[in-house]
Amino acid sequence: MHHALKRLSSARRTYLTILVAALGYFVDVFDIQLFGIVRVRSLKDLGLSPDDVTSVGALLLNVQMAGMLAGGLLWGMLGDRKGRLHVLFGTILLYSLGNIGNAFVGGVPGYALARFISGFGLAGEIGAGITLAAELIPKEQRSYATIMVAVCGTMGPVAGSFIANALTWRWAYVFGGAMGLMLLFLRVSVHESGLFNSLKKQVTVRRGHFRMFVNNRKRFGRYIGCILLAVPIWFTLGIIVIFSPELGEALGTTAPLKASSSIISYFVGQTLGGVIGGLLSQLFANRKNITAFYIVGTAASIAVLLMAHGISAQGFYALLMVCSFFCGYWGLFLTITAEAFGTNLRTLAVSTVSNFVRASVILDTLLVAFLKPQMGLLGSIAVVGGVGLVLALVSIWRLPETFSRDLDFIEH
Repeated sequence: MHHALKRLSSARRTYLTILVAALGYFVDVFDIQLFGIVRVRSLKDLGLSPDDVTSVGALLLNVQMAGMLAGGLLWGMLGDRKGRLHVLFGTILLYSLGNIGNAFVGGVPGYALARFISGFGLAGEIGAGITLAAELIPKEQRSYATIMVAVCGTMGPVAGSFIANALTWRWAYVFGGAMGLMLLFLRVSVHESGLFNSLKKQVTVRRGHFRMFVNNRKRFGRYIGCILLAVPIWFTLGIIVIFSPELGEALGTTAPLKASSSIISYFVGQTLGGVIGGLLSQLFANRKNITAFYIVGTAASIAVLLMAHGISAQGFYALLMVCSFFCGYWGLFLTITAEAFGTNLRTLAVSTVSNFVRASVILDTLLVAFLKPQMGLLGSIAVVGGVGLVLALVSIWRLPETFSRDLDFIEH
């Protein structure tokens, strides 16, 4: 009886840990979307001209991304050296303070500093959360845990849209910071991964060294492959969704498109696709084939979208939802990345890979802008997106199948 109760208590703590990790990723994506929604009105409120709103907004986005890249590296190293829980406490505390500080800024320099701090804090959420979820759940059921974390994250932007529209921009940032602090208290009850606790006893094993990704050809190939695998997802979000008003003009839609409506359509579709993708992965005991199917579906739906001249606004949003459904392999991508690397590099891998994927939007934007004068908006989007989709297909073909892989291994 005592042992049965002990196992039940352990199971409850495990599921609570996964729930807390999922809520952390929810806060992560919530904040990214929140900035996108309040960007214009917050900068206007700070006294910027309409022309400056666009350029300064881009600057703030790049500053936040710089914070996420730096944070992804640091938190990833700490997660593999000090523990996944250290990261989960540190990231959410820093994010919360940055977001609350964001509510009291009086100018662009303070805004930029707050965005950097928030981005730096958020960067470690996904790496530590996915790693912890993957290591705590039995390998045969691992998809359920990691998909729960990923899908919970995709619901963050939907909540962000409602909160940002219901509150002033300053109170919206306070709300985000307060939500993070509440999550911090929940994390007191979570427990560390047993795999990491075992790893700590092996004092000679190198943990959380980024150089290990580049000093071995096969491991470097796996690392680059994981990054390229998810580039189409953020291309769809960062180019097709964010610039949907301009895309609507190029397509001649019967009514102007709203970026906010495109964002909601995208994340609703991605959430549904993420759930079904995870279930299919479990049903067929396979990650590679399901991911390849989703990538092909993304390519086909983008092609249809770019040829939909004269489509209605509602028709565009419906097509976008189909496209985002196939972008729902984000959870599978995170699971594959976590399973592809040993315990001594796992948090660093997921943290840096996911943030490099996010940063790929900057390169996509620059390439589309470079090609646009010669090829037009539709042609430039088709070329840049097409290259990314081909590289993603090559990557999933070359990456190993990881379903049911025992994660109790280390990288030498």
